[in-house]
Amino acid sequence: MLPFQSIQEAESSLGRNLKFAENLWFKYSANKSDYFLYCHNTIFLLVFYTLLPLPYVIAELLRSNKIERFKIQPKVNNSFKDMFNCYKNVMTIFILVVDTLAPSLEGSETFSIGIRTGLPLPSGTEMLLQMLVYVLIEDYSNYWLHRLLHCKWGYEKIHRVHHEYTAPIGFAAPYAHWAEVLILGFASFLGPMMVPGHMITFWLWMVLRQLEAIETHSGYDFPWSITKFIPFYGGAEYHDYHHFVGKQSHSNFASVFTYCDYIYGTNKGYRYRKSVFGKVPLKHPVHFLVRLNYIINLQYKIAASVGVHIKLNAVQIEKQYHQCV
Repeated sequence: MLPFQSIQEAESSLGRNLKFAENLWFKYSANKSDYFLYCHNTIFLLVFYTLLPLPYVIAELLRSNKIERFKIQPKVNNSFKDMFNCYKNVMTIFILVVDTLAPSLEGSETFSIGIRTGLPLPSGTEMLLQMLVYVLIEDYSNYWLHRLLHCKWGYEKIHRVHHEYTAPIGFAAPYAHWAEVLILGFASFLGPMMVPGHMITFWLWMVLRQLEAIETHSGYDFPWSITKFIPFYGGAEYHDYHHFVGKQSHSNFASVFTYCDYIYGTNKGYRYRKSVFGKVPLKHPVHFLVRLNYIINLQYKIAASVGVHIKLNAVQIEKQYHQCV
């Protein structure tokens, strides 16, 4: 809650007239508690995770040839019922876990760590720099938490739920075990804890984080996406590989940027696969068994390149075959 009773009092304290955005902020937040302003994040969560995936849902239902060529796993079809069930499950987790437990755990700490709600509002440069710090902190911490969830116990008890979608969709971005929602949610909250800013910066960060997660899980790789111009950005194709490989995946753990995977060598299988598939004409009309034999050998080469011994079963081979051809 702002410590001013009127705009005139605020302007007198600042020694200048309020800017347009500051006027709006004063009128909206003057009589609202800091905790109430913090809880706006839960509203944003529900609204944005409802609206932002809708274009991908429409694309999935229309299956237009113009859009279909950008689908990463074109042989996978998702019905409206499948996508709605995913959305319903996600909203249930949000309401039962995030909207009840998270505010009680985090809301009381929000302002003790320095997140402010008063005036003046942060400049555009200040917000941009803080957002950059938040991305880097979240990216690094999420990488290791995500990698930890792929250990035997973490995967079987928690992370396997998220990997039920081997071909992810926008609504599946937060589809996960309730414990994973809190664990990886902590990574998003860590940046504002370490470098606290204004509540508006905090809101914007949470919204952009949701937007990135939905785009990464969209299942479509559009060449005109603005993220194509961001250096080291992973994107939908990069993360789709992680889901496609599934439980055996020890590759592409990155949240936003790919530098951690590169530094720690957890993208070797992905890079090898891309280099081979970029050179081999898989559309060439050769015999089915020849193709299948090629896929089997390729899987073992990928595993060997990252120092992992695997034993492929028929289901895994079939999945890889249909993805490639």
